[in-house]
Amino acid sequence: MKLLLDTHVLLWALSSKHDLSTLVREALESDSNVIFVSLASLWELKIKEGLGKVHLPKNFYSSLEPAGYELLPIQLGHIEGIGKLPPHHRDPFDRLLIAQAKAEQLLLATRDENIKKYDVNILWA
Repeated sequence: MKLLLDTHVLLWALSSKHDLSTLVREALESDSNVIFVSLASLWELKIKEGLGKVHLPKNFYSSLEPAGYELLPIQLGHIEGIGKLPPHHRDPFDRLLIAQAKAEQLLLATRDENIKKYDVNILWA
């Protein structure tokens, strides 16, 4: 399985303070799955960190790849895909994640009710 983590799911996966669904937890623990983190999520976290809305360890960004997460770059096709999405969700980062999941045929791990309104494969977190 190829799984793209929504930003909040990434934070929850790296924290023992939040209970992810059994399906997502098992997907994260399976060596046969490829777990992607979008650069859009890292961009979003950097903005929130700068605004004081989230506090991350100093080595947070550099620890992702050694922990087995694959970084998903933002490509022109992903940007173009945003324009094809209906306006159900106003969050630009979530819209980009949806477009990336669709373009790359990834399962999007999320607990965002608004994302359920889109034609994208979801693994409920």
